[in-house]
Amino acid sequence: MRKILIVIDMQNDFIDAALGTKEAVGIVDAVADKIRSYPAGDVIATMDTHTENYMQTQEGKYLPVPHCIRGSEGWQIRPELAALLEGAQIYEKPTFGSTKLAEDLKKISEKEEIELELIGLCTDICVVSNALLLKAYMPEVKISVDASCCAGVTPEKHLAALETMRSCQIQVTGA
Repeated sequence: MRKILIVIDMQNDFIDAALGTKEAVGIVDAVADKIRSYPAGDVIATMDTHTENYMQTQEGKYLPVPHCIRGSEGWQIRPELAALLEGAQIYEKPTFGSTKLAEDLKKISEKEEIELELIGLCTDICVVSNALLLKAYMPEVKISVDASCCAGVTPEKHLAALETMRSCQIQVTGA
């Protein structure tokens, strides 16, 4: 069985810039170790990607903090992680979950048996959104999230998102 790692939004703005937290900074080394534990061809990443008109979008109205603007320093994947992700397929997404990622992984699952493991930021927004989207596309594929390689907007929201995922039959490890 092929196991695929999905690294969600390990970008500067979520680690130690516009929307960064000490918890996000605290998982960087664990994320690097997790990436190293997978064959390079079995690692996929996502990047939250907005444009200059972010503040006019629905998300910008609810979260009025410009972040992950394409081409900015904050949009970049953390350098030490980017080096580990060289050659990996990277999905830019304008919103929380990536339907393109789910569609592509579903196609793979129709050809071979796979398991998916998600890590990254933020547990309570993009990690949970992608995990639930993937579960909806592939209800019989085992999906897990390594809590030790995730951080939420707050520690409380991180825990709440993990519980939501458990309720939806997504395995939570590293908690």
